[in-house]
Amino acid sequence: MRESRRCLCAGGWGETVPVKQSAGGGYYGGRQSLRQQIRKGGIGLIISSANPRIRQVVQWQQKARERRADGVFLAEGFKMFEEAPGELVREVYVTPGALEKTVSRPALREKLEEAGYETVTEELFSKMSDTRSPQGILCVLRQPAYRLEQLLDRPDPLLVVLENLQDPGNLGTIVRTGEGAGITGVIMSGGTVDIFNPKVIRSTMGSVFRVPFLYVGSLEEVLSKLRVRGIRTYAAHLEGSRYYDSFSFCGGTAFLIGNEGNGLSQGTAERADEYLKIPMEGRVESLNAAVAASLLMYEAHRQRRSTGN
Repeated sequence: MRESRRCLCAGGWGETVPVKQSAGGGYYGGRQSLRQQIRKGGIGLIISSANPRIRQVVQWQQKARERRADGVFLAEGFKMFEEAPGELVREVYVTPGALEKTVSRPALREKLEEAGYETVTEELFSKMSDTRSPQGILCVLRQPAYRLEQLLDRPDPLLVVLENLQDPGNLGTIVRTGEGAGITGVIMSGGTVDIFNPKVIRSTMGSVFRVPFLYVGSLEEVLSKLRVRGIRTYAAHLEGSRYYDSFSFCGGTAFLIGNEGNGLSQGTAERADEYLKIPMEGRVESLNAAVAASLLMYEAHRQRRSTGN
C-alpha cells in the first residue's frame, strides 16, 4: 500500500512524497530504518524552529497565559502519552529515535497512529521540551474542565482545598498522592500555581488525567457550600489542640492546606470546622505542604479502608 505524506523542509511544507505503510500502520521503506527514511525525505520531518507550530508549542511551554488562551497544556514522555485520554490529545510530536522505540511497543504505536503525529529533529525537540533528558515525545492536550458539583456529588467526598500554594512540585505531588489515597478532587484558590504548569504535570505522573480539580474565585463561598453539604473542613494549624489521627474522616471531609511560607490566611482558617495538628519530634516546627497533605489524605484512606467505607 502506498500513500503520500507531506515533507516539511526549512521553508515550510514541500511536495508530498510517496511512502510505504506497513500492516501495523507505520510508515516504512523496505528494509530501511525510520532514521534512514527520514533523512531521505520519506517521512515528513520538521527541521526549522521558525515553523509556526513549533513556535506555538514553545509559547505554550513557557507561558500560562498562552495555555489559558488556547485551552491546552503539554505533557512529555511515553508514560504520559500512554495515560492521556484519547479525547484530550490534540497534537503529538516525536523524534525519529522515539518513533523507532515504538516499533517494539504495539499498543503505544497503535495509539500514536490513531492520534496522528509530527516528526521533529532531536535538536528541535530539545528546544520544545521542558526536561533535561527528554524522551522524544510530547503531546498537546485540551484542558479538562470540571464543575464543583462533580466533586461534591459523591458519597462521603474526600477533598483537598489549597490556598495559594506556589510550588509546582508540591501541587503535582498532592495530586499524585491524592489519587493513591482515593480523594475525590482538589479545589484551589485563584492564587495557586497553575496546575497546567509543565513541572506540575510532570510531578503528577499521569494522575492529573484522573483526579478532578477546580480553581475558584472565592474559597469563602466554597467552604460555605461544603458546610451546607455536611462536609467537615479541617485545617492543619499551629493552634490545633488535637492530633490528626484522633478525628474521624469517614464522612465527607475536606483538608485545608495553605501557602508554603505563610500557611492558611486568617479568614480561611477561621472558617474551618476543626483545627488539627501533626505531632513533631526534635526541633521541627512544620512540614512541607505536600508532606502534610499526604499524611492527612492517607489517614483518611486508612480509616475508610478499615471501616469498609
